[in-house]
Amino acid sequence: MTAALRLTETLIACRSLTPADEGCQALLAQRLSAVGFNCESLEAGPDNARVSNLWAVHRGGRPGPLLVLAGHTDVVPTGPLDRWTSDPFVPTHRNGRLHGRGAADMKTAVACMCVAAEEFVRAEPQHAGTVALLITSDEEGPSLHGTLHAVQVLQQRGVKIDGCIIGEPTSVDRVGDMVKNGRRGTLSARLVVHGIQGHIAYPQLARNPIHDFAPALAELTTTRWDAGNAFFLPTSWQVSNIHAGTGVGNVIPGELVVDCNFRFSTESTADSLKDRFVAVLNRHGVQHSISWTLGGEPFLTPPGTLHAALAAAARAEFGIEPELSTTGGTSDGRFIARICRQVMEFGFSNESAHKLDEWVEVAAIEPMKNAYRRTLETFLS
Repeated sequence: MTAALRLTETLIACRSLTPADEGCQALLAQRLSAVGFNCESLEAGPDNARVSNLWAVHRGGRPGPLLVLAGHTDVVPTGPLDRWTSDPFVPTHRNGRLHGRGAADMKTAVACMCVAAEEFVRAEPQHAGTVALLITSDEEGPSLHGTLHAVQVLQQRGVKIDGCIIGEPTSVDRVGDMVKNGRRGTLSARLVVHGIQGHIAYPQLARNPIHDFAPALAELTTTRWDAGNAFFLPTSWQVSNIHAGTGVGNVIPGELVVDCNFRFSTESTADSLKDRFVAVLNRHGVQHSISWTLGGEPFLTPPGTLHAALAAAARAEFGIEPELSTTGGTSDGRFIARICRQVMEFGFSNESAHKLDEWVEVAAIEPMKNAYRRTLETFLS
């Protein structure tokens, strides 16, 4: 059994339901300290939901860039245990796959990054620049005290990162086939449309917020927010929840509540989308109030030195040219991009992430570890 596989199994066995870490990072720190990394805990958050953040740094003997390997040790809840074929926190092998919660997202990638870093500094202790690992236990939850907090600490110290690889599960049809070089921004709103409640038989004495909002809704659903660009699809707007009424059939409701979300490209900004959204409401005379939540700004890394190193490593280990993509939801890359010029995500298959019987292909573990190590060798040569 390889070191990366053994470490993966050990991490899966830790019941690290977000935001708990359950000893994962202490284990990683112990291993990394043994090969010369300076390991620091950047804990944050309330006492009843403490978040663990590991910042582990190894400086070589020559000037050079700072390359960070980033990931998370927390996992999503298991769902119904009786629907798992095996205990989600007992690493189990079946038909060439390793099953367990976090196998795909993303304890296997964290294990591969740790072992790759160990091998790299043992082989090249006087490497150029700096290699670091940034590991959090608050990626699957609110993401308020994890990578965001660590980045704020690093910003205060004046740390600037030259390249970062996040081990999110990015592969689609086969392991190694996709690199995420950016993510869309996410902007959510809770819109309250104000009407006047009244008897449904006397509409002249009331004002129906559903009727008031309907013309604006029609326009919002057909609005072209932007055209996207070479890396991003056009910005989209979607309604996720809509509610009004008192539960009876003879009352015009006094308000309508709408939850909606923009997933936006770098061709738009949060402020421009807010302005255009409100302009539609005003144009239709909709009386309203809005609360906005900016989940993350979009970020994009054009092809450069990190992409070249990572793509070459993928070709060498998986025999494939990885596609660049910005699809999918958000990631901690939205925080790291604040202090890093090149942020890319590269990891295992996303097919089973967050699912029952989550799995990773055992045969892909060693090549992934090697791909991370090759990238370190090239970027810090």
